[in-house]
Amino acid sequence: MAGAIARWFNERAPGLAPMYRKHMTEYYAPKNFNVMYYFGSLAMLVLVNQILTGIFLAMFYKPSALEVFPGTSEAFASVYYIMRDVDWGWLIRYMHTTGASMFFVVVYLHMFRGLMYGSYKKPRELVWILGMLIFLVLMAEAFMGYVLPWGNMSFWGAKVIISLFGAIPVVGETLVHWIMGDFSPADATLNRFFSLHVVALPIVLLLLVVLHLAALHEVGSNNPDGVEIKKKKNEKGIPLDGIPFHPYYTVKDLFGVGMFLLICAFIIFFAPGMGGWFLEHDNFVPANHLVTPAAIKPVWYFTPFYAILRMIPFKLPGVLTMFGAIILLFLTPWIDRGQVKSIRYRGTGYKIALALFAVSFISLGLVGAEVTAEAIPMIFGANADITSIENLFGRFWVLVYFGFFVFLWVYTYFGLEKTKPVPERVTTHD
Repeated sequence: MAGAIARWFNERAPGLAPMYRKHMTEYYAPKNFNVMYYFGSLAMLVLVNQILTGIFLAMFYKPSALEVFPGTSEAFASVYYIMRDVDWGWLIRYMHTTGASMFFVVVYLHMFRGLMYGSYKKPRELVWILGMLIFLVLMAEAFMGYVLPWGNMSFWGAKVIISLFGAIPVVGETLVHWIMGDFSPADATLNRFFSLHVVALPIVLLLLVVLHLAALHEVGSNNPDGVEIKKKKNEKGIPLDGIPFHPYYTVKDLFGVGMFLLICAFIIFFAPGMGGWFLEHDNFVPANHLVTPAAIKPVWYFTPFYAILRMIPFKLPGVLTMFGAIILLFLTPWIDRGQVKSIRYRGTGYKIALALFAVSFISLGLVGAEVTAEAIPMIFGANADITSIENLFGRFWVLVYFGFFVFLWVYTYFGLEKTKPVPERVTTHD
C-alpha cells in the first residue's frame, strides 16, 4: 500500500522524490557535529510552534483598543478571555509567549555558533546574510506581537520604539504618525500591527527560512573543524567525512528536541513569566496613556540593543549606533579577513575577543533590563550615583561590542593572527 501511494505521488509530482533525496537522504552533513548544531533544528521547531499557537490565539483575539468597559480595551479583555474562559487557552498562550523567548535563545546561540566556527565565511556568506535577515524580521515580528496584549508596557513600549523614527531628519515626525496611524499608539496602531504580525511578517519569515535552508544545502554545512568535506570524496562522489542527514541527524535531533521540550514544559507549567523576564508585570495592567510604568524597558531579547541606544546621549546618534550594532553583524563576512574558520585553530586574540564580545552582549542586556541600576546600591552603597556608574559601565561595554569588529578587521587584515594548522579532514573524538 505504501509503495502504491508513493508511486501514485511520483507519477503526478515527479519532482518531489528528487527534492526529498537532495535535502534529506542524499544531503551529506559532516559527521562531527556537536551539541551547538542542535539550535538550527530547534529554531525550526519553535517557528512551527509559534505559527500553530498563533493561529489558535488569533481565533479569539480582538485587535481593538476601544474600551469594552472603562479602563480596559477589547484587546486586553480578549487576552484575559483566552486565559480564563477558552478551554486550554492559558496553555496555548503560555506556549506562544514562552516560544517567543525561547526562539531568541536558540537564535542567539545559533548565531554565536556561527561566529565560533566561521560559518559566515566563504562560501557561506549568503547563508549568513539570509540568517541575519531572518533575525531582523524576527525582531520586528516579536515587537509587534509584544504590543498586541495592549497592557501598559505594550502601550508605552510601542510609543517609545516608534518614536525612534522621529530622529530621522525632515520626515521623522511624519513617519512616526504614519506608522502609528494616529498621534499616539491607538486603535489604528493595534490593527496594523496585528495584520503585520499575523499575515505579512510570517510570510516573509517563512520565505527567508526556505531560502536560508536552500542556500545552506547548496554549499553544505560547516562543522566544528571548519573543514570543507566536499574536497575529499570517494569514487561515488560521496564525501568521506559526510553522513546522510536522514536518518542520522534527524534521529539525533530528536534527542535535542526532547531535552528542549522538557525545559519549555517546565517553564510553561511552573514559571511562565520567568520572574518578569518573559512576561513583564506591567503588562498585566491595562494600557493607560496617563500612567507611565516605573521603568520603560523592552523584553529581555531587545535589551542589549536598547542599552546601546540609552548609552548614547543624543537621540539621532543613539538610533544610528543601535542600528549600526545590527548592521555590523551583516558585514561580519567581510570584516573578518582570516583564512581559518574554526575557533579551534584560530589565534588567541580572536578567542579572547569573541569571549569579550559575548560578555559585552550579556552585560548590555543587563543594563537595558535595569538589572545594573538595581544592583549598584547593593554594591556601592545607598548613596551611590546610580546614573553615573551605570553610564560608565554601559558605555564601556558598548565600546567593547564595537571594538570587537574593529579588532577583528585589524587583526585579520594586517595578518596579525597566528593560527594553528587546519587538518585536511574532520577530526573525531572517542
